[in-house]
Amino acid sequence: MSVPAIDIDGLTKFYGDVRGVEELSLSVSEGELFGFLGPNGAGKSTTIRLLLGLLKPTDGTASVLGVPVDDRAAFLDVLARVGHIPGDPRFYDDVTGRKTLDYFAGLSGDARRDELLDRFPVPLDRPVRAYSRGNRQKLAIVQAFMHDPRVVVMDEPTSGLDPLVQQEFYEFLREERDRGVTVFFSTHILGEVREVCDRVAIIRDGRLVAVEDIDDLLARSGKVVTVQSPDAIDLADFDFPETIDARIEPDGSLRLVTSGNYDALVDALEGYRIDDLEVRETAIEDVFMHFYDEGDGAEDGVAAGDSAAAADEPDETEDDAEPSPADAEESANA
Repeated sequence: MSVPAIDIDGLTKFYGDVRGVEELSLSVSEGELFGFLGPNGAGKSTTIRLLLGLLKPTDGTASVLGVPVDDRAAFLDVLARVGHIPGDPRFYDDVTGRKTLDYFAGLSGDARRDELLDRFPVPLDRPVRAYSRGNRQKLAIVQAFMHDPRVVVMDEPTSGLDPLVQQEFYEFLREERDRGVTVFFSTHILGEVREVCDRVAIIRDGRLVAVEDIDDLLARSGKVVTVQSPDAIDLADFDFPETIDARIEPDGSLRLVTSGNYDALVDALEGYRIDDLEVRETAIEDVFMHFYDEGDGAEDGVAAGDSAAAADEPDETEDDAEPSPADAEESANA
């Protein structure tokens, strides 16, 4: 049996009394596109910093390419085969994009630099301070992949990218997966999880609540039924054992997520006049809301689509901030 590209066992990190992550256990296979899904502050960035050796765990272990992150000497060699895109890529503002890539090339190589720049072009001879948010993100993509890593760890990697570049990046990730590269990335953009991931882990308040194949997760999550009626709808009429979620929308319509018992649903609807009835397959948004109630999702800025504005919000709490520029350089293919 091959060694997992990433193996996490009971990983725990507390900042004093504040929980970053607790008892986190999961494995990511080689050549897998693995999504790590949760709203801002759920513990995604803490997990990534633990995986890169930037934080010392309170308890538990993690390994990348078979090497424990707390084996400092051996893990430095592993980092040469790891790419990293931080949640808020920071480079020296006075340095040009070209010299920035030269610097990272001196650390780990740049065999694929030209190929990546053709695909994700940036103004190389302009200082980074003059870069747009999207160009900074593309520069981060190039530096993370140009040394041809075996594992790439990314924190909100599409932040700031326009929709066309996002789609190009998704296609690139699928190609990398087919080449055997393992990609682990955190996101709160639900649409991109379904777009590119083989499996997804859902984290809530620092604890793992699900790890499943995308198709399996959706298949067992039932259907969404929307009913519009001129009558006042009583939720108690739709309280079946198979009901995953039922709510009255602001316009008075019923939104029901159910995994079956359609006979009971039809019987219940007989008591109402129906203006409109829609039945559709469950979307990833519906699955996510099964683990996060509506209040949590809205409060924490969960994005239902590829919203760059939502992605701009850093995944951090006061105690879970991004690393300093020095730390970012150390982790980005050091």
